[in-house]
Amino acid sequence: MGTSSHPSSIRSRNSISTLRVLQNVFSIAILLATLFTAISPRVFTGNYLSSVLAPFLSPQQAVNAPIPTTEFSVRIGIVSGHWGHDSGAVCDNGTTEQQVNLMIATLVQQKLSGLGYQVDLLQEFDTRLVDYRAVALVSIHNDSCQYINDQATGFKVASALASRDPNLSLRLVSCIRDRYEHITGLPFHPNSITPDMTQYHAFQEIDPATTAAIIETGFLYKDYDILTKNPELIADGIVAGLVCFVNNENIAPEPTITP
Repeated sequence: MGTSSHPSSIRSRNSISTLRVLQNVFSIAILLATLFTAISPRVFTGNYLSSVLAPFLSPQQAVNAPIPTTEFSVRIGIVSGHWGHDSGAVCDNGTTEQQVNLMIATLVQQKLSGLGYQVDLLQEFDTRLVDYRAVALVSIHNDSCQYINDQATGFKVASALASRDPNLSLRLVSCIRDRYEHITGLPFHPNSITPDMTQYHAFQEIDPATTAAIIETGFLYKDYDILTKNPELIADGIVAGLVCFVNNENIAPEPTITP
């Protein structure tokens, strides 16, 4: 014979089941509240989610890489030719190349510093040149104060004959040549670039990672007036060339050198 439950027993069991369900719901609610409190609110902001999900939602775009950014990326070295060593070329009126170089180099330092760069003004054989590290180093000189010929006017710029990165060296030279010629109006005089320039002693002393160049800003005989009476313009040309290099600005196309 079958058995049947008493109505009061059924109600009792239903009450217990309902109570257990409510307890479970309450426990889950407490757990969720705890989790939401523990998680930082920024997780739920649009910007944070966008930054996390962006790499997975769209392909990465290639960009033109600037000069590598390191602890010395905003440091620039300026060597004032012959300073602290000798007079360099000497003009009949007593003006020395060292004086003109230092006048221009000081202006270059001041202008670059005003733009926010860390600039070291260095002597010809400065002890700091040994393993010197910077994004760029430029040595400033001038050519003869004696008459050579009517074509002995203008500037010349060169990098090391052997460079760790020929393309970077070429770019520095190209930037300086382009900006200096445009700003000063002086012609480029490549035929008089000598081994003394391409084998300049500082190129062998500085850290190999430092891109370097040497510039003869003009001939002290034919270009005397602009060099001594308008050194601001000369300095502007050098500064613009360095800024062009550091900021990877556009210049006229140059051939690529493969090491």
